[in-house]
Amino acid sequence: MSQVSYYTEAGLKKLKDELHDMKSVQRPAISEQIGEARDKGDLSENAEYDAAKEAQGILEMKIAKLEAIIANARIVDETNMDDSKVYILSTVKIKNIGNKAEMTYTLVAENEADLKAKKISVDSPIGKGLLGKTKGEIADVQTPNGIIKFEILDISRG
Repeated sequence: MSQVSYYTEAGLKKLKDELHDMKSVQRPAISEQIGEARDKGDLSENAEYDAAKEAQGILEMKIAKLEAIIANARIVDETNMDDSKVYILSTVKIKNIGNKAEMTYTLVAENEADLKAKKISVDSPIGKGLLGKTKGEIADVQTPNGIIKFEILDISRG
């Protein structure tokens, strides 16, 4: 029961590249480590073998998780998006009503979030609070320190 996630083309390509690396580089490297450790003799007391098998299990879990994410990923078509409301890939200029600070963020998928690049996840508290709002509307954002009110000053693409 995986949920659909929305990505930019670049974001989805990054996930596919990561999966390709896991399958074509990391998986063979771990298999080689297991083979080398197996050649050293008694497996019951071989820490290298145990560590390599554990690393293999972790990698296989990561691969399965990433395959599920990619299988349920959808690319967002920015050409038909409505700029009157906040959606994924909207760039939103907001003002904190409490301290009057203004910020601009782009809402992206969880895996593409990067606070330094001012990209926040649609699944973050601020992202969830802004989704579906229109220019001039006040968004109540639930944070660990209580509700913060943000006014939507502007909505644009990219």
